[in-house]
Amino acid sequence: MSLGCPYGTHRVLKPLGVLPQPAETLNNDFSALYDNEILIDVEVLNIDSASFTQIKTEAGGLPEKIAQIILKTVAERGKQHNPVTGSGGMLIGKIKAIGSALQNRPLNVGDRIATLVSLSLTPLHIEEILAIHKDVDQVEIRGEALLFESGIYVKLPDDMPQKLALAVLDVAGAPAQTAKIVKPGDTVVVIGGGGKSGLLCLHEACKRAGVTGKVIGISQSSAGVKRMKESGLPLIALQGDACDSLWVLREIEGLTEGKLADLTLNMVNIPRTELGSILATRDKGIVYFFSMATSFTAAALGAEGIGKDVTMLVGNGYTEGHAEIALAIMRENPRLRELYERTYA
Repeated sequence: MSLGCPYGTHRVLKPLGVLPQPAETLNNDFSALYDNEILIDVEVLNIDSASFTQIKTEAGGLPEKIAQIILKTVAERGKQHNPVTGSGGMLIGKIKAIGSALQNRPLNVGDRIATLVSLSLTPLHIEEILAIHKDVDQVEIRGEALLFESGIYVKLPDDMPQKLALAVLDVAGAPAQTAKIVKPGDTVVVIGGGGKSGLLCLHEACKRAGVTGKVIGISQSSAGVKRMKESGLPLIALQGDACDSLWVLREIEGLTEGKLADLTLNMVNIPRTELGSILATRDKGIVYFFSMATSFTAAALGAEGIGKDVTMLVGNGYTEGHAEIALAIMRENPRLRELYERTYA
């Protein structure tokens, strides 16, 4: 077959002319492949936290209804692109076929990989949902997916279970970005610190801020606070509702003698935490919104409304070396790895 667009626009059915991520519908008929596509036998979908939380709520927590919602989305859109949150997730699978134009890649049929691009842009066909793991946002399926020429992936490591690697790689962009922006001596606040991405960010924040820095984690649940304390990291763990912006402000003011945070990382999977993140941060500081539940309208207009001059960064699921950085955390911190294996894998 001929070459498709490296970015996958040849698979867009509606509307024409857009890239696969914002597209409404993708072509998920894999009976004929383009020469620059990779076909994957999918084993596990790792639905992103904001999306899975929304699906569980809509389904009333019932596994059969969760399955129905996912099947309906993929049947209608040709991809797992949540129409409410706009987000997707990632997958694990085995390489089934490699297009002739991509034979020079260090990849072989049968290799097990994790895709590092969103399910919201990945053509997907589901034959059957085998199991729903509500507590870790994972769905076992029989199905196929495509990786475009521009798509990034990582071969699964040999020194950790595949579900652990998937859970870590699903949020790999967050700790890698944290590693880039935290400086020695920084005061860092991680909202959602007890969650899957938050724990990895806490590790990197403690590592990069060093002994002269201060790291504060916030979780709404007592379980999240317990996970932060069990991580073995030198941090301050707070329990509270980050939707209560003034509570966040008071707590961070008290812990920093009014100086506030140099950097606030928002890792939650619920809306209305934008202003708490901004209020926790000093003028000229940085607020990093990794959460897919973020309203950037609320963040931009909220900062304007309270007269806060902060730099706001949009969470990017990809940054150079992000897979290696995230997996290295599991090797550097045995207590965090044990906690991850128990909680997410």
